[in-house]
Amino acid sequence: MDTNVTSAPVAAPKVGTARSLVEAAHETIRHEILIGALAPETKLRFEMLRKRYGFGASTLREALTRLVGEALVTSEEQKGFRVAPVSIEDLADLTRTRVFLEKEALRESIRCGDDAWEGRVVAAYHRLSKTEARLLTSPEIPQDEFELRNREFHQALISACPSRWLNHLYGVLFQQSERYRRISLVNRKVSRDVHAEHKAIFEAALARDADLACRVAGEHIERTLSVMSKVLAS
Repeated sequence: MDTNVTSAPVAAPKVGTARSLVEAAHETIRHEILIGALAPETKLRFEMLRKRYGFGASTLREALTRLVGEALVTSEEQKGFRVAPVSIEDLADLTRTRVFLEKEALRESIRCGDDAWEGRVVAAYHRLSKTEARLLTSPEIPQDEFELRNREFHQALISACPSRWLNHLYGVLFQQSERYRRISLVNRKVSRDVHAEHKAIFEAALARDADLACRVAGEHIERTLSVMSKVLAS
């Protein structure tokens, strides 16, 4: 799917150094991919990107190369860059891997978590719950706000896990799943009480019931796969 991008140019942040320009280009394009403004398999031509964002070719090339490393962009010799595709097969593989890693990180976090960890979990859950409540009455709330609070909550849950690599890999997988989460939130073809799912994880974690917390967390992640299977099949 080679999607033509016709929306108005996005203003590039006013930054001075070459490094900060690359950072700004990377964050801008990454966000546009995650929210779907740059659709899966869109061909990322430098001229189009320059007009849309205002960055130079060398800055864009480095930013896109970073995004290739994050698996949000693909690159083929002589064919240039494209937004990475989405598929149910990719999500199924991503889901299996994320469930495996997140359960282990959550179990370790519950084992090692102290009062400060509990405080982070409670605060993050409170902020997420307020956003979820507002979404019920104010659908115009940006998805960015929900995604931020959702990420904060899941990160707080595993924040006491002592493994640097588990935390790093978790972050990579969570970002990859963000595109699918956003699609599933927009296409509400399947009834789902996400707040109840988060509440179940929260209560089990605070009760230090690692088995239950890991089970409901795994079910929570797998429900997105179930929803997306119906969305992509329609």
